[in-house]
Amino acid sequence: MADAGARLILAFDFGTRRIGVAVGNELLGSARELAPLPARDGIPDWAEVARLVDEWRPDLFVVGLPLNMDDSESVMSTRARKFGKRLYGRFGTPCEMVDERGSTREAKAIAREGGHRGNYRQESVDGIAAVLILEGWFARAEGLPPR
Repeated sequence: MADAGARLILAFDFGTRRIGVAVGNELLGSARELAPLPARDGIPDWAEVARLVDEWRPDLFVVGLPLNMDDSESVMSTRARKFGKRLYGRFGTPCEMVDERGSTREAKAIAREGGHRGNYRQESVDGIAAVLILEGWFARAEGLPPR
């Protein structure tokens, strides 16, 4: 495992059709999006996930947790937690869940500002959302207020 401040982290924005992915370095506090993983009813191609893990060799997984605005759990939060447990079970890499409320809305706004026209089924914002999730995790790890 790398030094605590230099950990490499893979972040995931769980979804039923696509799972956004971002990679980041804790020391730099920066993240960049990777290609989203296609999913069937929330189940990714685990061989593709293994390829990502082999390529990046992360020290930690971060998975977005879609809580309701009143902090209660939803069906999607339960499914995201299950995805995080499967990541840990398959790869033995620690996994942290992080509140992702508002990340998809913010990702769509960023995509619109970047010239996307709003066809989010074709122009996935899942990677942008994964970057926002990871950047939020970095901010909390440094004791900064959430975005």
